[in-house]
Amino acid sequence: MKVTQETEHLFRLTQFGLVNCYLLSESDGLTLIDAGLPGSAKSILQTVQKLHAPLRRIVLTHAHFDHIGALDSLMAIIPNLELLIGQREARLLARDLRLEEGERGKSLMGFWGAKSNPTRLLGDGAQIGSLKAIASPGHTPGHMAFLDTRDSTLIAGDAFTTQNGLLVAGVFRATFPFPALFSWNGALGLRSALRLRQERPNFLATGHGRSIAAPQSAIDRAIEEALRQYRQAK
Repeated sequence: MKVTQETEHLFRLTQFGLVNCYLLSESDGLTLIDAGLPGSAKSILQTVQKLHAPLRRIVLTHAHFDHIGALDSLMAIIPNLELLIGQREARLLARDLRLEEGERGKSLMGFWGAKSNPTRLLGDGAQIGSLKAIASPGHTPGHMAFLDTRDSTLIAGDAFTTQNGLLVAGVFRATFPFPALFSWNGALGLRSALRLRQERPNFLATGHGRSIAAPQSAIDRAIEEALRQYRQAK
């Protein structure tokens, strides 16, 4: 697992050059944002030890298998570890794939579920230490992004990817089709991207790919590309 310090407070943990989770330093210890692939608990805990601070909580952007892989192991190893997830997404974490009234999208896939139960369900605008939760559905029905209010770093989960240039969730690009294939509702993903742009982040960290400093121009270009595919979403 490769560890990259991105900002004063944020560390990116990357598996196989593809999957990111993050450790965020807070006044009381560390927050893990997403939990990587199955089998990654040992590497995550080794990084926690190197940062010389206790792991206090896990915050999930969404419940896809590559974002919750180490969750159950970490919750079993560390007593009193908090687990936070968006209220809508919590059902998907429990592998309840039923859609709610008015929800429309592709068949839900990539939800393997977890045994761990959330200790707190998050709504839009909830505060978790220095993080502000921002509802950003589209990639999944209950996806959330998180803004570090200290320095305007946006940890966007899969609302954006940067694996092959910055893309909005749901946008199809032949050279990198996965953001489209694994996103539930592309038009809704575009609306969420438009909302996240309004936060004017100084730094963008994503679930897949490298982070981007001063990302506003790149976000604008990604949204323009998304608008060509989902004009009805504007």
